[in-house]
Amino acid sequence: MKRTRIPALAALSCLVLVGPAGAAETATAFIGGRVIPIGRPELPAGTVVVRGGTIAAVGPVEATPVPADAERIDVTGMVLMPGLVDTHSHVGGGQGGDGSGPVQPDVRILDSINVRDAGFRKCLAGGLTTLNIMPGSGHLASGQTVYVKLRRAGTIDDLLYRDAAGRPLGGLKMANGTNSQKDPPFPGTRGKSAALVRQKFVKALAYRDKLAKAAGDPEKIPDRDLELEALVDVLEKRKIVHHHCHRADDIITVLRLREEFGFDAVLHHVSEAWKVAHEIAKSGVGCSVIVLDSPGGKIEAADFSLVTGAMLEQAGVPTALHTDDPVTDSRLFLRTAALAVRAGMSREKALESLTLAGARMLGLQDRVGSLEVGKDADVVVLSGDPLSVQTKVLRTYVEGRLVFDRDDPQDRLFAVGGFGASRDQKAESCCNGPTKVGMMR
Repeated sequence: MKRTRIPALAALSCLVLVGPAGAAETATAFIGGRVIPIGRPELPAGTVVVRGGTIAAVGPVEATPVPADAERIDVTGMVLMPGLVDTHSHVGGGQGGDGSGPVQPDVRILDSINVRDAGFRKCLAGGLTTLNIMPGSGHLASGQTVYVKLRRAGTIDDLLYRDAAGRPLGGLKMANGTNSQKDPPFPGTRGKSAALVRQKFVKALAYRDKLAKAAGDPEKIPDRDLELEALVDVLEKRKIVHHHCHRADDIITVLRLREEFGFDAVLHHVSEAWKVAHEIAKSGVGCSVIVLDSPGGKIEAADFSLVTGAMLEQAGVPTALHTDDPVTDSRLFLRTAALAVRAGMSREKALESLTLAGARMLGLQDRVGSLEVGKDADVVVLSGDPLSVQTKVLRTYVEGRLVFDRDDPQDRLFAVGGFGASRDQKAESCCNGPTKVGMMR
């Protein structure tokens, strides 16, 4: 494969990527590889042309013209697929709510993310290009998530997806089950957990009504309440709830609250979703599933099963996969789909669960998740089939720019490990704040 190298940078081991954000303007054509576009049939020998950060053409080699000015990259014998979308990650060492209370929707994870955390480099080594970065699950509401694109970045602002008004995109992280059951002021039971959430939403409804009645009159507008503002965003469906839940009864509780207050939600982890797959299907809610090859450590996940993805697919539930990094290392994200297929999920839906299904759950399906003309040129080059344990991520491109190259020794460090690969990586655990990810040797 013809290679275009990026220069070595000072202190690269502790930077995600540096340099100005923005898309490459010159055209690049990946020629001859097996193309997995997602949502359409695979191409045994295809061409993908990118220009200005977006995909300009996708098709069979013999029927896809290559612009005269394009850099041609021969990927014969390799596999191309869209950048992977992780709907649930904790990279960047960010922290959400503190111990002052169980419901803290005003907290923003983007205010505590370190873009120089080594976890981002490892994400790129795994082919991940879009993340939903979450606070932990030790609160009923631990704060607002943020959707990021792993561009070249000096600050978190360089990574943000934004809406038309320029506001960062993200959802609200909520949780139930055992993680948030602690000493007061936290709840001690599942029933009290639901009651606290219900009461906070009731207050948000009243706050929304006051804002509506004020009709912009500064004399009537209530004092700003950042907690209630965030919940009004949820009630108005400007933010989706990303809800941690494992047990079947906890899943049903989330669906009950969603029905009561009318918010949109994605169910995360769902270890026992296989027990209530049809109830989830009736609700129309999607699931972001964690797939583990060595489950354990959480009592409410005792009935975790690898068949969850297959059963949700059979029930017609929109299903994505996630890493929950560092629970699953981002470099092993492709393997989670392979395990889901081994347990009965179709190949088509498993690959979609790493890409387009996740993009839909984040509302980003018009930009990422598949190789289609007009979408962001987030492309992963693989050494072989994405579901093979022997396959390696060779290169990762974000908006047409090379951001990971396995042949670059500095990038390779984050792909294979070795002294220093994780020395500055931190991640928030569910209940105990930030934890250091140990050095890899």
